[in-house]
Amino acid sequence: QVQLVESGGGLVQAGGSLRLSCAASGRTFSVYAMGWFRQAPGKEREFVAAISWSGANTYYADSVKGRFTISRDNAKNTVYLQMNSLKPEDTAVYYCAQSSTLYTTATSQVSYGYWGQGTQVTVSS
Repeated sequence: QVQLVESGGGLVQAGGSLRLSCAASGRTFSVYAMGWFRQAPGKEREFVAAISWSGANTYYADSVKGRFTISRDNAKNTVYLQMNSLKPEDTAVYYCAQSSTLYTTATSQVSYGYWGQGTQVTVSS
């Protein structure tokens, strides 16, 4: 079965940086798009970033564009989210997700059939 395990969350001051990792196993990693989503307390889960199966195409929410970078290493079955210039409003549980469909990249949660357990990111002001 597919397993996604996030790591790298923590507490950081505003303006700082964190790098999240998500290690995948259970099926061929290199043919599926990957995404990062987040859920803040009292809010619905929202799209953060997505990357195509090859890594050639990336997509970002407007709120993180220019500050966050998604990347992947298909040899290591891992996707990353580099988060710079963090703001208190970035505080949330961050989830990585894997697309349900081969070679298809999307920003909608319904397109992702597999999810990690989440990692907490807290940005203090």
